[in-house]
Amino acid sequence: MTDPAHASETSAQETVARLGLGEKAALTTGADWWHTAARPEAGVPAVRLSDGPHGLRLQDGADGDHLGINGSAPATCFPPAVTLACTWDSELAGRVGDALARECLAHGVHVLLGPGINIKRSPLCGRNFEYFSEDPLLSGVLGTAWVRGLQARGVGASVKHFAANNQETGRMTVSADIDARTLREVYLPAFRRVVTEARPWTVMCAYNRVNGVHASQNPWLLTDVLRGEWGYEGLVVSDWGAVLDRAAALAAGLDLEMPSSSGTGPARVVAAVGSGELDEKDVDRSAVRVVELARKAAAHARPGAAFDPDAHHDLAREVAARGAVLLRNKDGVLPLDPAAVQRIAVVGEFARTPRYQGEGSSRVTPTRLDDALGAITRSAPAAQVSFAPGFPVDTPDGDVAALREEAVRVAAAADVTVLFLGLPPSYESEGFDREHLELPSSQTELLEAVTAVNPRTIVVLANGGVVRLSGWIDLVPAVLEGWLLGQAGGSATADLLFGRANPSGRLAETIPLRLADTPAHLGWPGENGHAAYGEGLFVGYRSYDAREAEVSFPFGHGLSYTTFAYTDLRVSCDGTGFDVTVTVTNTGERAGHEVVQVYTSAPGSRVTRPVRELRGFAAVRLEPGESRPTTVRVARSDLAHFDTAAGAWLVEGLDHRFDVGASSRDIRLTTTVAVEGDPFAPEPGPDSTLAEWFAHPVGGPALAELLRSVQESVPGGLPQEDSPWHRMMAGLRLGQLAGLPIVPVGPDDVRELVEKVRRAARG
Repeated sequence: MTDPAHASETSAQETVARLGLGEKAALTTGADWWHTAARPEAGVPAVRLSDGPHGLRLQDGADGDHLGINGSAPATCFPPAVTLACTWDSELAGRVGDALARECLAHGVHVLLGPGINIKRSPLCGRNFEYFSEDPLLSGVLGTAWVRGLQARGVGASVKHFAANNQETGRMTVSADIDARTLREVYLPAFRRVVTEARPWTVMCAYNRVNGVHASQNPWLLTDVLRGEWGYEGLVVSDWGAVLDRAAALAAGLDLEMPSSSGTGPARVVAAVGSGELDEKDVDRSAVRVVELARKAAAHARPGAAFDPDAHHDLAREVAARGAVLLRNKDGVLPLDPAAVQRIAVVGEFARTPRYQGEGSSRVTPTRLDDALGAITRSAPAAQVSFAPGFPVDTPDGDVAALREEAVRVAAAADVTVLFLGLPPSYESEGFDREHLELPSSQTELLEAVTAVNPRTIVVLANGGVVRLSGWIDLVPAVLEGWLLGQAGGSATADLLFGRANPSGRLAETIPLRLADTPAHLGWPGENGHAAYGEGLFVGYRSYDAREAEVSFPFGHGLSYTTFAYTDLRVSCDGTGFDVTVTVTNTGERAGHEVVQVYTSAPGSRVTRPVRELRGFAAVRLEPGESRPTTVRVARSDLAHFDTAAGAWLVEGLDHRFDVGASSRDIRLTTTVAVEGDPFAPEPGPDSTLAEWFAHPVGGPALAELLRSVQESVPGGLPQEDSPWHRMMAGLRLGQLAGLPIVPVGPDDVRELVEKVRRAARG
């Protein structure tokens, strides 16, 4: 038997070479629900994987599942990605990753399944609480920091779900039909950033199909792009149960099938090799990667490791306070004075029974759980705090009218009402999508009744996806979007309400006025097994801003108990990018965080582009009156678009605009920078239009010379450039010139013109 501690003396390739085909095939399929297959005699230990991503969901024994149905060991339930994203703080995301690694090591877990970095295409996606943003840069930066924090302590990440897993409806079979530019510029960049910058131990493939091919057996996705273009060297694992054909998946580049297939997968592989359908080298390649992962996991294991649950609870509280977004604060009704003698009505069952995480495979059993009602009572010792549930949570049981009447009585007798509203667990979960953006009617009716007797009402929301605010938000002076705040969310909410923490969250997704305004609305959720991404590049704020559509709150928005001013914008350039520097000043009376957001655009681009795209950001904390120059790095490559003609990323040579502000709609400073472009022009041919020929650096002058040479032979001459006839001719194919009686250009002239451009392209 080979000692795993000395297994490095035998390379993974040598180990696999000594195994039989059946043994190699067995290595590429899970041994049970949460472990890979071990070969102790060959020095290959088992790898223990576990669900994440906002907390460890560790299951033992026969009750393992991937749906969040059965129980799990207690672990810190951090705020999910929907909340963490609103901190816009990569350092904080890295600290969460570090804490998660400590808990994994203490429980003997080698790989944590996360983070989820899919794009929020529609607010209806039932799993949006697990994803960061509608923007790929924000998702990628935070995902990279999370992975680095986790893996720096020796626990592997499993970045998911690769790729285009943007809905739960038909998630096992639906085809995400996406054009090349949209796929490259919106749905893949977050994965590319995490893969190239953080080098995750594993990447998890999605259930769905991408342009007709299941992700689990998509060689373009798993091999051409992931490995060939991005240089990924880690292991690709399936989502649990995502493999349809184990042989086809292996050939495509999927290394590890999870969970166990009870021998079906390995048998299929052996048969496929025997029939010549599958090359045994594909089996060897994936088996080597499994062995490498197993040995890496064993080398980083820390038997006897422990973590500090109190410290992690405090971190969860910090993240919750940083991630909640103050949407509205009319007349400065917040913060409340914790020392005031006042009557505070706390209304809403969520204050007593917190909604703090989403449903499904990421459901964590918390080490402890704070509720807002208790935290508010402790925070205001001089106040008289009264409570009324107002509505039942997720069940029709009980007399809703009686609950509402009780809440109205309590609110009417109070100086201020804090009303807790949100989405019940049955409204959003892994496995199904939402049907609308509305709060339950029992809650909106309660809000109307409460504000009628106490207009000084503050709303605190608990929801994993955005809810419609239009129609009721004008009834209240303040709204705190709490999203899902994790196990310490109750205390964090009290911190924010009473000013112990200054709200600093900024929206990582747009809150629309109504569902019909959302970019994907007419194509959601698809039909006949296909979801057509007809909105293209215009996802989230890219769509709203391009259409100048009114929204409830724009991407990047968030209020504070202080104010910030921006001055002195400067942009310096080097060969790899731009340093965007702005001086930020805290002009208020409280310390606080500001999130500096840098957007760019390319007016005059030859391709369709959004009017504004996030290219960098920085969270900066300032004391009252403090000023600080803040620099945001924008990589030159981030200015590129994916050119389908070139099949490559290209930066256009033109003036790019840099906008700096506090949201996509709150731009404080703007400047333009002349950027040298990448040398490329699509080679025109006989079927290219005259406009395309004139735009080509070689073809344009050559065509102009040809036309000048025949100018005298045309009665009345050729149309002038500013004439309608000239514009009409711009749409003609070059080959059509040879057939126009008014233009004496023959087929030989066209062939010579095309060949001249080809010779120039060859150099």
